[in-house]
Amino acid sequence: MEYSKEFKEALSNFSPKEKDKLIFRLIRKDKILSQKLYFELIENITVDEKRKELEDYIVEKVEFYAKNITNAKYYLKLIRELSAKITLHVKVTSDKFGEVYLNLLLVYKILEFHHVKMVRQGLEVNYKLYIYIINKIYRALILTLKLDEDLHLDINSISQKALDELVKIPDMVRLSINNGLDFNFFQTENIPEDLASQIRELKAEGFLR
Repeated sequence: MEYSKEFKEALSNFSPKEKDKLIFRLIRKDKILSQKLYFELIENITVDEKRKELEDYIVEKVEFYAKNITNAKYYLKLIRELSAKITLHVKVTSDKFGEVYLNLLLVYKILEFHHVKMVRQGLEVNYKLYIYIINKIYRALILTLKLDEDLHLDINSISQKALDELVKIPDMVRLSINNGLDFNFFQTENIPEDLASQIRELKAEGFLR
């Protein structure tokens, strides 16, 4: 939304007391804005440190889920909740690198800790989880194209770890290929610039569902 010059001037003319009231009204209604301001103004922690905290949390939780959760639907629900925490982290910190890295980390740890159970349970039980993972990989690859090339080395490292685990699950390999996922894309230099349009075409043809 564009704000007119007049609107900005009107806000500038508010008294300090009026501005304070307005700010508190806004942050009460917008929890993300509240957390963003708290992070920027109060928390004595860097974006990198906050990302590392979430990274450790993800690893701990995914390992716990793999050991203790047997219901596939409930497992996917818990994974989605972890993904939501990544989304919140990005909104609060504007951590674009973290958005890619943490999502690929989540994929990697799911495949690492859960692959034995995935193989044992089979495709029918884990189909929705597999499709969820493939979509998440595609999303991370698209976002990678927007990152500075100086960050690609770190992305390549976590991508390769995810791929190394993925290929241990035959059903996951077949489903990935069937949904157009080229394993060469796991290295940043091989991600096609038109990947987003390729994915839209796949979805239009009924894939990735």
